[in-house]
Amino acid sequence: MTSVNGPTSPSHRPAVADLAHRARDFRLRMSVIGCETETALDTTRDRYGRTVHADTAAAALARRDQAAVEAYATHLAPYAGALLDSARHALDELPPARHLAGWRTVLDGLAASTSEIRRALDQPLAPGSAAERAQHAALWPHLATWADHGYIASNLADQHQRPHHKTPLSGEEQHAWTERAQAAQRRGELELTESWHAADGQPITLAYLVEDDDSTVVALRGDPDAPGWQVIGHHVHDYEVGQALPAAVPPGVLRADVSRFNRPAPAPEVSLQELVRDVIEAQSAGDASNALLTATQRGYNAGPMIRLQELVETTCQFASALETVQGRQIAVRLAALGRQIDFLTREVHEAAEDLGATVAVLPPHRTPVLRARPRPAPGTTLPAASPQRTTPAARRP
Repeated sequence: MTSVNGPTSPSHRPAVADLAHRARDFRLRMSVIGCETETALDTTRDRYGRTVHADTAAAALARRDQAAVEAYATHLAPYAGALLDSARHALDELPPARHLAGWRTVLDGLAASTSEIRRALDQPLAPGSAAERAQHAALWPHLATWADHGYIASNLADQHQRPHHKTPLSGEEQHAWTERAQAAQRRGELELTESWHAADGQPITLAYLVEDDDSTVVALRGDPDAPGWQVIGHHVHDYEVGQALPAAVPPGVLRADVSRFNRPAPAPEVSLQELVRDVIEAQSAGDASNALLTATQRGYNAGPMIRLQELVETTCQFASALETVQGRQIAVRLAALGRQIDFLTREVHEAAEDLGATVAVLPPHRTPVLRARPRPAPGTTLPAASPQRTTPAARRP
């Protein structure tokens, strides 16, 4: 096979905009492949998420790997090298910032994955063979790397086409607009609408500045809830913003090692709704106790209450990672709620153990109600309905 992603001569190098589009298109195709695979894998699991049809699951993963290789070879391979070159060139021209070292590491990883994929595509194996399936499976992490992080390369490739922002406000005008926006913030009439980070890492926030029933779109640089932020632009219409303000760079991630396209298999899980039904249908204290014990179980098969605590604590980490005043305040609240959930979980667990130790069953006078009532025997006359009582109307005096 001829290499489909070798070096591209400068005369045949596609436009930068097309290079960025190729990476976005591949990510979209990988998202479709991922959704189709998850749908197929769902049919191989039981009600708790455990894989019970291993052969069918393996076949679904093999189809995923093959589809991903074909999508890369057709839509991204001829352009990957040129895209990385453009991204590196743009990265070298950006102002110093904390995130540039991480982006350079990402580009190095994409280049390494590109080399691995190119080597495999240049040495094709027998179609449908076990060796080809193993080759495609080995390529999946590299394909997932492009799907997960190719957006950084495409965004960098777009950088040089964007106009460089120059603050259109003079020093005096910027000071005046900043004071007006701060006064509106104190009145509660500065409505924040959108936020992003510029190439230098500084946050940019759009807001509506309301004065005398009239609103102006203003752009703020810095954390709006911390001292020192400034107005860097004001606009009559939202569509002016994209041309006048610093362009957005890709946001960060909470955990650097997490992959949307390479998620671990879900742990078995019993839904909270099912546990509620278990208690409703229980007849002994032990059965009701087991439902609560399942909800508070820790470890791999963690119950819903443990998952709730994990959700709150993870969101606490996210709020703190925003590195804003509001984010840190919310993180403190969530941390306190996480501790309360932990205390509540332990209390529920102890109550469940006490309930199980009662060795009791529901009393027999709590009889069930028939959902399907028997039909009357043929020829049976149904009792006449009781006459409807009416209240005489009150007479007027």
